[in-house]
Amino acid sequence: MKKVEKESLLKSFLLFFLSQSLLIGGLFYLSYQKDIQRLDAEIFSQMRICSFNLQCKEFGIDFVPKADHELYRLYKEKKELSSYFTLPGSSKNYLKIYLKKSAYDQQIANIQKNFIIEFLLVLSVIALLSFVFALYALSPLRNALRLTEEFIKDILHDFNTPLSTLRLNTAMLVSEFGENSKIKRVQNAVQNILNLQSNLRAYLGAHEHQREVFDLKDFIDERLALLASNYKGVTFVNEVPQTQVETNRDALSRIIDNLLSNAGKYNKQNGKVFIRLENNQLIIKDTGKGIQNPKRVFERFYKEQERGIGIGLHIVKKLCDELGIDITLSSEVGVGTEFRLDISKLNHK
Repeated sequence: MKKVEKESLLKSFLLFFLSQSLLIGGLFYLSYQKDIQRLDAEIFSQMRICSFNLQCKEFGIDFVPKADHELYRLYKEKKELSSYFTLPGSSKNYLKIYLKKSAYDQQIANIQKNFIIEFLLVLSVIALLSFVFALYALSPLRNALRLTEEFIKDILHDFNTPLSTLRLNTAMLVSEFGENSKIKRVQNAVQNILNLQSNLRAYLGAHEHQREVFDLKDFIDERLALLASNYKGVTFVNEVPQTQVETNRDALSRIIDNLLSNAGKYNKQNGKVFIRLENNQLIIKDTGKGIQNPKRVFERFYKEQERGIGIGLHIVKKLCDELGIDITLSSEVGVGTEFRLDISKLNHK
């Protein structure tokens, strides 16, 4: 199950479960209050019967002077529950019948215990129904995602033939007419499409389950060997020590390739790109043009240069989230940009 599907499942479950739990909780609370009132009415009824025959072991009996007490009413006090009744033949005293608060609290505790058990049982049923509901609600989304992915994969596959034709013909044009700016623009456009194709293939993959152990320094050297030749005016310096990591190699390749390509593409003439590792932070720092709005670089289709289509860093962020890598950046226009990737979760132990 993909991350977006898990998120949708969780949100649907919580929405249904919490809404139903609040509703059932309110109904249980009202029922609980009614049971308390019913218990009070039952206790008062027993006290009233006791006032006639005085045969009631659970209640205490006393005679008190007439005061401001209201007859035939249940009083709830800190130490006891009591009611006052008339005493035949007496004009000065009332008959007081009372129940100790501890005995009353015990009955309340029994009611609460029964309600808690019933409420937990109902919550269990609600949780099960919520999960079934969430799965049912997720089904259309999963089908739509599957159809979209299949469509994108078909389109990417169909790109291969025209792209191969374009690359072959541009190579023939270069051999026939030599290098020129028009052919170079065509080659750059084809390369941008190839990069987009690679990014989309990587993004569509299920990377969280495809993990392998490899050395990070050798991995960076491998990526630089493929990329550095495209940016001859830029020096790439790999200062990463020998470090074993465990993650999806292809997804990490797409992340590193995008960051290194941007660092080379938007660098200055004779600029540099430094790659180093500090406290589980993989740092890629360049001496390039810098970014005007660093907070927006991970937005889809956002770009500050005419080159590219503004989707590379958006895919980088998505892949980092999928691999458990926290990515941050700092940038200053005219000075350069620094990306930091927290790879602490990728450490191989």
